[in-house]
Amino acid sequence: MLYLLLYPLHTTFTAFNVFKYITFRTIYATITALLITLLLGPWFMEQMTKLSLRERINGHTPKTHKEKSGTPTMGGILIASAIVVSTLLWVNPSSIYVWLGLAVLVSYALLGFIDDYIKTVKGNMRGLPGKLRLAIEFAVAAAVGVALVSTAGFDDTIAIPFFKRVRLDLGPLYVPFVMFVIVGTANAVNLTDGLDGLAIGPCTIAAATYIAFAYVTGNFKAATYLQVPFIPGVGELSVFLGALVGAGMGFLWYNTYPAQMFMGDVGSLGLGGILGAVAVMTKQEMLMLIVGGVFFLEVVSVILQVGFFKVTNGKRIFRMAPIHHHFELKGWPEPKIIVRFWIISIFLAMVAISTLKLR
Repeated sequence: MLYLLLYPLHTTFTAFNVFKYITFRTIYATITALLITLLLGPWFMEQMTKLSLRERINGHTPKTHKEKSGTPTMGGILIASAIVVSTLLWVNPSSIYVWLGLAVLVSYALLGFIDDYIKTVKGNMRGLPGKLRLAIEFAVAAAVGVALVSTAGFDDTIAIPFFKRVRLDLGPLYVPFVMFVIVGTANAVNLTDGLDGLAIGPCTIAAATYIAFAYVTGNFKAATYLQVPFIPGVGELSVFLGALVGAGMGFLWYNTYPAQMFMGDVGSLGLGGILGAVAVMTKQEMLMLIVGGVFFLEVVSVILQVGFFKVTNGKRIFRMAPIHHHFELKGWPEPKIIVRFWIISIFLAMVAISTLKLR
């Protein structure tokens, strides 16, 4: 951990004083994760190919996806590894919030790995039983919720975007609420991961957005000025999220259309879990509905499709759900869908950041 090794030297060499600043360490956590994914990407894809860890296309996607079969998958292992290494190198390890974020990343990524392994190696396209997977996801999220409410300086209220004086005190319902946010976000990202770069782009944008909120929430002066809750130690999540942004950009180098590698559930569940956990720890849970608008659009499209199908005995609202497949079947080229969803994500990120002043 460079912070522990080098910052104490600032009394002798003033240049090491830069390690005091979260902004400096966030930038270099981003660069470190970016370089790890870029440099190790070709080697990683080669190893996945040797191990026969290749994408298997099921019958629930458009026919054009058949050509994606055989593409190396489980790129989420590379993403998660880059985030963990970069975070441990640059973060101040005294923050419990960083350790909780890492715990969510590792546990959800491991769960996704098992699911991917069953699908790719065992050939069972259903993967882990859905109820079992959800039970584990909720259990991890519950542990995080309990740890948070037991942490000094962290309360069980939630903020409402655009309303600075409105705070809801959930009391005993707060931990179930935390569970819902983390698990919901993880599975929303998982649903979005259906086109080349479609999930990693909005994930990276969302992480970059929450860097601002983590920094402000952990800085007493900034939090007071902008009228957001001040939570000591949360600022270090900026470093953690910076690592996610760097790993996301590096992975996108290989995942952009036409993809050389897919992230798999090990990536989508891990990244979604991080975003949900960070939304909770920065006290900006409801803001995830804006920042992660693309993810929840995908979820809503599936809910509407399934519900309408059952009510009308077989009729559909969309040609296929999640909604990105609907646009594919309408004849939109895949890159057009992806870039337009990125544009929407950037727009929503700007709206979310504006809430720092519109309070």
